[in-house]
Amino acid sequence: MRFPTPPRQFRARQHTWRGTATALVGVLLAAGALAGCTASDGPDRAVDAFLAGWRGGDLHKVGFRNPAGQRVPAEEVAEEIKQLSGELAKTPPALRREGEAKITENLATVTVRVDWTLPGDTHWTYPSEIQLNRGEDDEWQVIWEPKVVESRLTRGDELALRRLTATRAVVTDGAGAPLVAPRPVVVVGVQPGQVTDVPGLVRQLDAAFRTIRPPITPAIDLTDLPGRMREAKPDAFVEVVTLRRDAYLQVKPRIHPLEGTKFRDEERELAPTRDFARALLGSVDPVQADDMTANPGLFEEGDLVGHGGLQGRYDKQLRGGTGLSVIIASKRPDGTVTPSGTEVFRREPEPGVPLKTTLDVPTQNAADDALRGTRQRSALVAVRISDAAVLAAANGGTAENLAFTAQVPPGSTFKMVSTLGLLDAGAVTLDAPVACERTFTVDGRSFKNSDNFALGTVPFRTDFARSCNTAFAALAPKLGPDGLANAGRGLGLEAEWKLGMDVFSGRVSAGGPPAERAAAAFGQGTTLVSPVAMAAATAGVARGQWQQPKLVLEPSPGEPAPAGPQLKAGSVEALRTMMREVVTKGTGTALADVPGGPVHGKTGTAEYDDNPAHTHAWFVGWQGDVAFAVFVEKGGSGTATAVPIAERFLRGLA
Repeated sequence: MRFPTPPRQFRARQHTWRGTATALVGVLLAAGALAGCTASDGPDRAVDAFLAGWRGGDLHKVGFRNPAGQRVPAEEVAEEIKQLSGELAKTPPALRREGEAKITENLATVTVRVDWTLPGDTHWTYPSEIQLNRGEDDEWQVIWEPKVVESRLTRGDELALRRLTATRAVVTDGAGAPLVAPRPVVVVGVQPGQVTDVPGLVRQLDAAFRTIRPPITPAIDLTDLPGRMREAKPDAFVEVVTLRRDAYLQVKPRIHPLEGTKFRDEERELAPTRDFARALLGSVDPVQADDMTANPGLFEEGDLVGHGGLQGRYDKQLRGGTGLSVIIASKRPDGTVTPSGTEVFRREPEPGVPLKTTLDVPTQNAADDALRGTRQRSALVAVRISDAAVLAAANGGTAENLAFTAQVPPGSTFKMVSTLGLLDAGAVTLDAPVACERTFTVDGRSFKNSDNFALGTVPFRTDFARSCNTAFAALAPKLGPDGLANAGRGLGLEAEWKLGMDVFSGRVSAGGPPAERAAAAFGQGTTLVSPVAMAAATAGVARGQWQQPKLVLEPSPGEPAPAGPQLKAGSVEALRTMMREVVTKGTGTALADVPGGPVHGKTGTAEYDDNPAHTHAWFVGWQGDVAFAVFVEKGGSGTATAVPIAERFLRGLA
């Protein structure tokens, strides 16, 4: 069916009505959409904008009112959040809405989870409630107040961090008693403004400090004191030295009356004496600039840090884990921050774990005393024969732990090893005649005895007791190419030790041309040892089987090296007889009358370069259940230098 075409006027009116209707529908749809967005989002959109602005520092998309209903500029809120955050401001928290908003008419409450990441990757997480008000324009506005950041904050407060330092754990001896403990010290200082004669003061202090007994080594160096005094403020405390209280009392009458001197009583983590196993234990000192540079953010001024030795090696374990506290503080007009006493978060410090060693205080004291006064660098190691525990490790004239790490020729102390190899091979017996000539030449290389002595043909036990080099050079071929190395390895040399500290277990000459093998037979050539390696080898001879020395018991440094083979009874008994005769009728007779039972041993004089006059001094031996090794770098003769140290040590044990 066709309809007639409407008149033109009607068509125009129809077009106009349709346009108006379309426009009206569009307006209604837009209004409906806007109303629907506001109703469905509720306060969430405003909260999300606020959380994003809190983290980013820009809150211009959020409207704010205070609890009284007054508008608050967004810039003011952003600045106050920064101020309230205090020391945490540089690391804004992670923020997220939790659960549904609670809406009562025009008020809404939204719970937000606040998650701060604190130093040490610690998380401080808590809920915060944000209240919002719906305005006349139907938009939600955040009701701003400081407790939005943290419920206990008020205007003018700020969050501050405090490190909580753990109590440092102790290093203990074999009985579990602390070796290092808080002990009284006196910090000697000067106040520059009260000193009129700086050079005179320095001279008087230096003279006083030199009277301390036992002497402080290295000596106290005051050369930089005048410069430090010039750079300091007149009323400053310029530290001169920290003295143990017993040392301070020695010089108190001389330094207390001096102009400008000041004194501060403190406690420091110290060993029983100033010398006590110093190189082995290390020290615990206030943190140094190098420590802070090497460990950014780990330390703060005033922290105590282990340096060197066991204290340095196990510093992390002994120091424990730093704790953390977040407190509320208030900033004064002068910019200083005053804690309010309110703690809002705490991570307890993790206590340090003690380090248990095998050291024995009386034995260590005897070792330290024995080396005192020795000008050259030196070491003395004592090992308990029955269980291979290191009882003492003393080092003289150096901060280096020569007792464990020296790599030096053993000289004639190594005749203990080569004799064991010769006896095992059946190449010699106690009373077999062996010539001790003044010199003995191998492949054009001439060997001689200390002081160029000669004994003629004598029983082998006499060659050993008198330490005849030429006799051992002549016997070297009977060891074969590997006999010396095998004997040394049977006594733990070259093994991989798990001691808990760096250690050199030795390197034994093996094979080589005849001249090298001749030299190696009496501890020269390419053989190198440390004092602890020789002390352990000596303990092996006394015990009848080598065991790896033990130093750190807890925590275990790892599985020890396997025990050596049982030594042949005939060989080891003959060797023990000869080592006893070193003391009764050989090069160690100064030890014959020390109290405490028979002493066995072997002296050693070891050339360390091409000049025969340049020698290290050695003595190894045992008495009762204690084996030991004495080493003196560039000490000359073992009889003249090392034996007297051994005597002082053994008398100190008696």
